[in-house]
Amino acid sequence: MLTIGRLESTDRAAWQTLFGGYNEFYGRTMPDEFFEQAWTRFQRDEEIHALGARLDGHLVGIVHFLTHASTTAPDSCYLQDLFTAPEARGRGVARALIAAVTDWARDRACGRVYWSTQESNATARRLYDQVAENRGFIIYQIPL
Repeated sequence: MLTIGRLESTDRAAWQTLFGGYNEFYGRTMPDEFFEQAWTRFQRDEEIHALGARLDGHLVGIVHFLTHASTTAPDSCYLQDLFTAPEARGRGVARALIAAVTDWARDRACGRVYWSTQESNATARRLYDQVAENRGFIIYQIPL
């Protein structure tokens, strides 16, 4: 049975494994203090938020998200990180996490939920193309 809910203190180790896998996918190595900072902020549940997906009680997916003001619409919800354990893929975990974030944002009168992914992430994009609209924007960034 698949359930979605807030991360509990007992999820800390499983969450870090999943978040580590997410960062590894994108070629990043995270120092321990980044994990600690993120976990602390998720537990406060004020500026940034996290939900977990459990299959039969085991944490198999995570999503991190936040809201921000918009100049042209109601506040927006940015889905920043989404990851499903490899052994749980194809079982509706990512779809359920996206739906949970969408419900959360709708309950807070956000005007949209949006996210980005690498163009080459074909596996994820198959799902994203089913649940959201690709508006054709390209993301630019300046690392600081």
